[in-house]
Amino acid sequence: MPGSGVLAHNGGMRWFAIRFALVLVALFAFELTPPGQALVKPWTAFVASASAGLVQAFDGDAAARGIVLYSQKSGFAVAIQAGCNGIEAMLVLVAGMLAYPASWRQRAAGIAIGAMAIQALNLARVVSLFYLGQWNREWFEWAHLYAWQALIMLDAVIVWLLWIRHVDTRGAAAGGPPPAGATA
Repeated sequence: MPGSGVLAHNGGMRWFAIRFALVLVALFAFELTPPGQALVKPWTAFVASASAGLVQAFDGDAAARGIVLYSQKSGFAVAIQAGCNGIEAMLVLVAGMLAYPASWRQRAAGIAIGAMAIQALNLARVVSLFYLGQWNREWFEWAHLYAWQALIMLDAVIVWLLWIRHVDTRGAAAGGPPPAGATA
């Protein structure tokens, strides 16, 4: 099976963990820089706008202004902040895919498909929290702080696990140790 057992050989898990940590720190550091924020802020506004579009498809009650999704009827609003735009989960996924010994083509495809999966779930998250917040503030807080945070990160892990099941690590240009049985 492609991708199976590659981390179990020749110190591969240690190599992966080191690369993953370094790439993740670099990605999170970049996110905090002015160029990173120049990407994050418009993306977050897009998430608010797309969420408003989804809500409008059902009842026409929502609008977005910048990073704020609000109800035109009740006045309830949610501001989509860092941690709620799906970017952190995408960075975890990207770090995992870049650290794993796969071809650049496989990584690019995995990142593209994985980002779409994470952002689709994130839109469901924002819309559900928008409705939940109008119904019950306590449940909104619990779902926002605990349930959805865990589900978004779990989505990133599941996408990564599905991806590594289908990755062919033979001939990967990851720069790590070769899988056991690889010939030079």
